[in-house]
Amino acid sequence: MKNKTFTVPFTKNSLIKMNVIPGHFTTSHFHLTHYLDLHNLKTNSALARDVAVELSLPYLTSTAVDTIVCMEGTEVIGAYMAEELLQEGTAIINSGKEIHVVTPMSNVHRKWMFQSNIQESILNRSVLLLVSSISSGATINGALEALSYYGGIVVGISALFNAYPETSAHEIHSMFTSEDIPGYKIFSPGECELCKEGNKLDAMIVHDGYINI
Repeated sequence: MKNKTFTVPFTKNSLIKMNVIPGHFTTSHFHLTHYLDLHNLKTNSALARDVAVELSLPYLTSTAVDTIVCMEGTEVIGAYMAEELLQEGTAIINSGKEIHVVTPMSNVHRKWMFQSNIQESILNRSVLLLVSSISSGATINGALEALSYYGGIVVGISALFNAYPETSAHEIHSMFTSEDIPGYKIFSPGECELCKEGNKLDAMIVHDGYINI
């Protein structure tokens, strides 16, 4: 499986690359045809800064941001995004402000929550939601539900990878999409074409990795 890995470079910056492994993968919500290795983009300081520069561009001159909510290990990128959004300049809308970078926690019911000392960074604040990848929409919908509950005002959604159709309510800014991966598909477990063809699962996708089955 791993020997079939290929790389998808970001068109505007060839240093930013997404490693892709074809196969038959499962998560707690769905089956899919490829595993996306985004770990290096989130943990390599130099690459994370480059990613942050690109993801900040849609907001620099048009969007006031008070808080960046980081999901799925994107905290390093989020911190660099805050730095980018706070650049000095007459056209930079957030110059001279403060931007908080926070991460929610998951409770026993797998619902996202914000600790009491963080909630003031959400209530009536302009929030930019940053996620690693959007596939079935389960994570992002859960995050949006939590932000609504805690009174956050979502002004933007950014992702390293997006395969989820955009809603009328929120535009999603992403670096990579499913169109960059030939044959990329997502299935509900009961409708998985790979399962119907008799292909056994290769691995289970977990936080920032996978476990061979």
